[in-house]
Parts: sequence; C-alpha cells; structure tokens
Amino acid sequence: MLSWKRVLYAAFVILVAGVSALSGAFAGGWAVYAALRGQSQALATITPTPTVSMQSTPVQAIEPGTTEMETTITQAVEKVSAAVVTVVGTIAGQMTLFGPTGDQTVSGSGVFISAEGYILTNNHVVENAQEVNIILSDGTQQQATIVGADLYADLAVLKTNSTPPAFAEMGNSDILRPGESVIAIGSPLGDFMNTVTVGVISATGRAIDTGQGYLIEDLIQTDAAINQGNSGGPLVNLAGEVIGINTLVVRSSNSGAIAEGLGFAIPINTAKAVAEQITIKGYFARPYLGIRYQSIIPKAARWYNLPVEWGVYITDVYAGSPAAQAGLLPHDIITHIGETAIDETHSYLNSLFKYQPGETIGVTFVREGEQMQVEVTLGESMGE
Repeated sequence: MLSWKRVLYAAFVILVAGVSALSGAFAGGWAVYAALRGQSQALATITPTPTVSMQSTPVQAIEPGTTEMETTITQAVEKVSAAVVTVVGTIAGQMTLFGPTGDQTVSGSGVFISAEGYILTNNHVVENAQEVNIILSDGTQQQATIVGADLYADLAVLKTNSTPPAFAEMGNSDILRPGESVIAIGSPLGDFMNTVTVGVISATGRAIDTGQGYLIEDLIQTDAAINQGNSGGPLVNLAGEVIGINTLVVRSSNSGAIAEGLGFAIPINTAKAVAEQITIKGYFARPYLGIRYQSIIPKAARWYNLPVEWGVYITDVYAGSPAAQAGLLPHDIITHIGETAIDETHSYLNSLFKYQPGETIGVTFVREGEQMQVEVTLGESMGE
C-alpha cells in the first residue's frame, strides 16, 4: 500500500506537467495569432492589381517576314560575281578525207581584271579559237579579242571594247595557308553561268606534269568543285579578292585510282605578272636557248646506252641562236641549266624558266663522254 507521501509527490508532478502544457499551448497560440495579424496588415497596404481580361485584346497573327541572311561568303560572292564572265570560243572546222568538219565551240570562264576591259582566262580555253565572245553575268553577250597568251603558264588575256560592269580586286597568293576557305566561280559545262562552289585550300606549291615536257608549278590545290567550263574562272578568298585562276582538275591517277576534290588554280601573283606583260607586249617573254631536243629519262638512257640518266639530247641548234653562239652542237646532252640539275622533278623547260631573257648562265653538257660547260646569254621568245 502506497504511503501518503508518495501519493502527494505524484499529484504534485502531475500538476506541474499540466501547468507547463497549458503555458506552452497559450504561448504558441499567441505567436501564431501575432504573425497572422502582421501579415494581414502588410497585405492591406498593397494596391490590388486589375484583372486582365484575355478577351479585351485580340491575339494578333504573326506574319512571317523576310530576313536577309548576309554571311561572309555571300558578301564575297556579291563583290566579285559581276566581274565573272563565260568565255565562248569558235574553232574553225578542218578539212579531212571525208570533207570539211563543222566549226567547234569551246567554253570556259574568265574574270575582268581592269576597268579597261582586260579579262584573264586560261590559254587552253581560247587556244586555236578564231573568234571569242564573252557572256556577262546578266546574260549580255560581247565580242572579245585575244591580246596574248602563255602556253606554259596556261594563261591568256582577252579584251572587250565595252565598259565592264565590274572588275575584280586581286589578293596576295603568297600568303595563302592550307585550310583557308575559298570560293570558285565559273560556268561549268558552259551552261550554268556564275556557279558558286565553296571549299578550302588543300595545299600550295603543287606541280602537275603536263605530259608535254614541262610541269605547271606552284599551283594552289583546292577541294572546291571545279568542273569542265570552270577553267579560267576566279578562285576567291573570303575578302572577295581573286587569289587564283582555276585551271584543271585531276580525277584519276596513273594507276587508275579515282580521285575527287583535286582541283588546281594558278596563283594570282603569277597570273598578274604574266597578264601585265601580255597587256604591254602582247606576249609573255620567256628565256630562249634555241635548240630542238629530246628528253632523256632512265629507261631511254639504258636503251640507248647513254652516259647520263637525266637530261636533254640536242637534235638541232638554230642558226644564230644563243646556243649556237655559245658553241653547243647537235648530239650534246645538257645535264644542268645554271645550278639546277635536270631530273625527274626539274624538267629542262622549268629549269630554263627560272631565268630571264638577257641573263648569262652556265650550261653543263656531255659531249662524247666528257662533261663540259659554256656560258650562254639567253634570248627572248614567247616559247622555246
């Protein structure tokens, strides 16, 4: 049986707990009341926002507009396109055993390079053409004359007597770098005038063997599409400057492998030098030695038991020529032009073309098994 002290102690503990609970409930309730009362007063000071009716303002239909998308490429094309022309040449028919053939029409591209109406194109576009016409970018046709051409650079200069609609600004091809974006403009197949293709400079300093005893050197390689009819058209940088003249495309190798994207252009610095001289003289002066020759390669050297593997075998020396004056004779074999040895990568003509008419150079040759050298003062000619 519990003692009265224990009962009294338990009752006291219960009383204290009850009082504590009531005090906590009262304090919590008063805090909530105070907080709600303060929030109501703050809301009462805010000006109510008028209700916006969705029907009061009708929804306006969005009209699609025309947005002019100007890019660096389009600006470059616009800058030069009016100066680009289609070149159409007529080659007279030939007499054959079966009678005369009809005239042949050839076409390519070109670009105005001056306000005087001079046009730069490829030699192979107008070679043997009896008549040349140009078609402007707006379709206007004009007659043009051939001022002069250079076979070895594959360049020709034309002229029209009409005022050109525009002429292109020429850049600096010496500072080109692989990976730089370029634009080719021309008339592929002669029908699709002012076609624009875009690519990059794949490489510089390329050389292509023409199969005619010389190489076209220092070419710009590009993957911008170049097709038949693009020859003579400009290769343009993103500043709208002409940095090359499109000249050829390689589609297969000697082994028969098919290739794509191998286009080549003549650097504009080369083209400009040739064009400037043609406009003054009517031709591009090349150094002249005055010989007829046959190229020697290792296979021929073995076959004919020649004393050298590379060189040129002189078959004839023109009377009064620089070669004749220097004492060169038929059957001599030239092995060096100046300091350059004639070999697989240095043809006779390309070695000769490193010099200018009027220069005196050493020519090394073999005569009856003995190596000799003479000094030759080069003459001037449109071609060797």
